[in-house]
Amino acid sequence: MIKPLKSALMLPAVALISLSAMAQTTGGQPKLVEKVTRKGTELVIPFEKYVLPNGLTVILAEDHSDPLVHVDVTYHVGSAREEIGKSGFAHFFEHMMFQGSDHVANGDHFKIITEAGGTLNGSTNRDRTNYFETVPANQLEKMLWLESDRMGFLLDAVTQQKFEVQRATVKNERGQNYDNRPYGLSSEYTSKTLYPYGHPYSWLTIGYIEELNKVGVNDLKNFFLRWYGPNNATITIGGDLDPKQTLAWVTKYFGSIPRGPVVKNMSLPAPVLTADRYVSYTDNYAKLPLLAVTYPGVKVYDKDMSPLDALSEIIGQGRNSILYKNLVKTRKAAQASMSSSNTELAGEIGIRILPFPGLTLADAKKAVDDAFAEFEKTGVSDEALARFKASSEANYINSLSSVSGKASELAQAQYLTGEPNQIGRELADIRAVTKEDVIRVYNKYIKGKPAVILSVLPKGGTIQPVAADNYTINTAGYKAPDYGYNGLTYHKATDNFDRATKPGVGANPSIKVPAIWNATTPNGIRIIGTQNNEIPSVSMSITIKGGGFYAVNNPAKAGLAGMVARMMNEETKNYTAEQFSSELDKLGSDITVYAGNEDITVSVSSLTKNLDKTMKLLQEKLLSPKFTQDALDRIKKQTIEGLKQAKTQPAGVASSVYNKILYGTDNVRTYATTGNEETVAAITLQDVQDYYDNYFTPTETRIVVVGDVNEGTARGQLAFLNSWAAKKVTIPSPAGGKSFDKTTLYLVDIPGAAQSEIRIGYLDGLNYDATGDYYKLGITNYILGGAFNSHINLNLREKRGWTYGARSGFASGKFGGDFTASAGVLATATDSAVVEFIKEIRNYRQNGITPEELKFTQTSIGQSDARRYETNAQKAAFLSRILDYDLKPTYVDEQNKILSTITPAEINALATKYLDTDKMVILVVGDKARILPGLQKLGYPIVELDADGRPKQ
Repeated sequence: MIKPLKSALMLPAVALISLSAMAQTTGGQPKLVEKVTRKGTELVIPFEKYVLPNGLTVILAEDHSDPLVHVDVTYHVGSAREEIGKSGFAHFFEHMMFQGSDHVANGDHFKIITEAGGTLNGSTNRDRTNYFETVPANQLEKMLWLESDRMGFLLDAVTQQKFEVQRATVKNERGQNYDNRPYGLSSEYTSKTLYPYGHPYSWLTIGYIEELNKVGVNDLKNFFLRWYGPNNATITIGGDLDPKQTLAWVTKYFGSIPRGPVVKNMSLPAPVLTADRYVSYTDNYAKLPLLAVTYPGVKVYDKDMSPLDALSEIIGQGRNSILYKNLVKTRKAAQASMSSSNTELAGEIGIRILPFPGLTLADAKKAVDDAFAEFEKTGVSDEALARFKASSEANYINSLSSVSGKASELAQAQYLTGEPNQIGRELADIRAVTKEDVIRVYNKYIKGKPAVILSVLPKGGTIQPVAADNYTINTAGYKAPDYGYNGLTYHKATDNFDRATKPGVGANPSIKVPAIWNATTPNGIRIIGTQNNEIPSVSMSITIKGGGFYAVNNPAKAGLAGMVARMMNEETKNYTAEQFSSELDKLGSDITVYAGNEDITVSVSSLTKNLDKTMKLLQEKLLSPKFTQDALDRIKKQTIEGLKQAKTQPAGVASSVYNKILYGTDNVRTYATTGNEETVAAITLQDVQDYYDNYFTPTETRIVVVGDVNEGTARGQLAFLNSWAAKKVTIPSPAGGKSFDKTTLYLVDIPGAAQSEIRIGYLDGLNYDATGDYYKLGITNYILGGAFNSHINLNLREKRGWTYGARSGFASGKFGGDFTASAGVLATATDSAVVEFIKEIRNYRQNGITPEELKFTQTSIGQSDARRYETNAQKAAFLSRILDYDLKPTYVDEQNKILSTITPAEINALATKYLDTDKMVILVVGDKARILPGLQKLGYPIVELDADGRPKQ
């Protein structure tokens, strides 16, 4: 039996700080509030919970399965704490927390964590803001120093310039994620219609641009003083840690930070609707209309939360739901779903329908009412209840596969309930749901109840809303609460150590490549696997060579591989699609087929206890598919409508047209997997069958097995493949792409686009290799556009505030690859952003990498090895690469040797060879009326293209 990946506990080589010594500066010792241990095989996260004298809650979850630690600092403040007229402030403040503090220079927070081999981010929702990082275990003390410095020493480092840059960045984030995509504003319209004026859920976390424009730096400072005290925070630390030492560090760095103002939990009544509220708006990007029906729901952890989840699944989730059967299966709608969401102050039950042409929004609303009537008639079957319980349990277990997943679970439960250990309760609630519960919540929250009914209308069309808008926001009688901003003062901590001294690190953690087993079946299938029993789950991927452009080297058949994959998710010889889905749900398993450019992959996920039954279903799916005309017609219709929709989205248009520029519109590689409207429409049932018959063969199949299963069991479960008849397959090489002898700027007009999408690059002709130029170019690009604090991102995002993120990179497979720099940018800065992109690439090519930048790159990439093999997905990716490119497991050692010995001269030579901006193309997708005059001043030849990549006449 192969042992799961383990690492010895590696403690930093420093003296243990005593808690009694810390108590001299904090006024008392941390108080142990709770300790949870695992009993037998119960599903629980062992932890210790402490509270410091200043009110900071500390949760320590010791887990030595990987040489990593995850630090999460959660402040119980989200957009629900914002004032009327100052929406988006909690999220805006999240950005400011990364801009330096008294002892950490601007930009150094990202730099320090990246150099440590870590990953980091923050997030804001309605109820909380959190900041988190995952790093090698020897970096833990440094992370606590960083987090404590911005908790206790932020405000003097806040400047007006930082404030303005991050305000611009947030506005770009809103443009990218809301204003510049189809249906992006639907939740905003629903929220302000569902909740009464002044309710903190009546606006989105991102806020309104006009309100972000009004706030000032003093507003930000007051927000920090009011909500960012240690008594309103929880720090959760999970992973390869020593609890005693970790608690001493937390006490040292956080214990002296003064307690902030008292923060009380909020409680507001659920929204009450006395009649249906109709609202509508016209969407600049939508091709299909949208019907969204929203009912008031329940708060998180409410006793009705799980029954409402079950109700939503029966009516509107998956192939066995009523809405799927009535609307998607019959080709009346592209999407029809129902869900229940739960947050601290309220919940929402939502239904979304995207009707195809021919079904009006009024028809869609009637279909929803008909689905409710059908539910009332058919009720809840034993099978439906079993499906819900099994799939919900599996999803919950799989969410705990990483140290970050475990820490997030503990942190959320703590800030919402004050008790981190909610796993048993949540699973018990799921398992306890009865048929009567589901019917009861339907009657209580849905039947005969009024709702918000939103109609989203495509621009320039004749589609009518369900009904005329009938709701006006009533501001009368609103009285703003006292948020407690008066008289706030800033008090810094007093320490008995030099906080300006950055902590060192302990010995590097012991990093082990997963123990691997290999096998080959009698008919030629190569299998690779590794065992890991951290959670009782198994993942497999079965990859069959012959993806989009690999097997179908014919432009007229573009999209066939993707169509075959989607058809394989339908019927089999012995099951309808609905029956097959039901059997999987009852096991909490998943089997999904999808296509890439070079392969078709069958992805399998199963709880260990249900692996045998899951594998029987896999055998049916893989070896006995049934292709029907009805399924083909439905999938073709969905695909074609999706392709039409993609032409309205600047980001999607940019990626598609960029490929067409590089490869040509007559090259199958341009749209190999999805196809285009013409090629998809021409695909026949015989095409699908022929593809399966010709290219599905064991001789071109590879399998990766990861999780709670040993080699013997895994091979036994896959033994059914031994009788799969082999056939000889000839797979042609795809056509190459284009080269460019001068830089040309291509422009695609998306009228009214809130942002512009930029792509700059060329085809480099390099195949993937693990230890040659391709690998070295990854090192070369890291400081140019690969890391957060790369030249490109620091310039366009952190210095100028033109974008939410800018990047560059080399990508490749077995048939050449490309270099691409990209960003979505503020429309008014489009031409300037192009200039800065080119300037950064050209300067790096001419001036090269500095010794300091090389050291940073080597340390950052090298330390990140500790995060390489944590989850099943990461292990599977590592094993897949070994099979795909016939690598030895020791290739990572060769990479580390290259990384540690590469010289500035080698990097500069690669930059000179591969970063020639005079032979790159520039693509800009945006509102021509706004951006063309500036682009014309750049001096490049400009070629205008339509959304299909064809020259405009």
